[in-house]
Amino acid sequence: MSTIYRIAALGLAAMACGQAGAAPLRADHPIVGIWRLQLADEACTETYRIRADGTALVTSAEEVAEAAFEIADQPDGQGFYRSVNRIVKDNGKPDCSGQITQPGHAISTFILFHPSGDQFLMCQRADTRSCIGPLVRVKGDWI
Repeated sequence: MSTIYRIAALGLAAMACGQAGAAPLRADHPIVGIWRLQLADEACTETYRIRADGTALVTSAEEVAEAAFEIADQPDGQGFYRSVNRIVKDNGKPDCSGQITQPGHAISTFILFHPSGDQFLMCQRADTRSCIGPLVRVKGDWI
């Protein structure tokens, strides 16, 4: 597995999981919702339920994880939202990459939304050369 995929996957897992104490987001923040990542080279789907209270829940293969995260309220001049994510709980089972994520792990990522608001990329840096995705919005309000 490439380093970029592993770093981004950790960021997604951290962003997707949640627990009290996370910084709340505005209710209409574009990250709030349910997102799916279909991994092209693997027969695995990851689902991220991101809530306005700054928490999230992620499922990836056998893994179920929770995280607290912070994300900028507005994008920078290039359209990226800086995000810092911290895993707070993990069931200790392997994710789509076969890895087990440890609670306490924190990572910074950069989120770039498609103009439609229904997809985003997650990047290591504020450029599109180090990204995974797209993550696609799942319609519905059951987060």
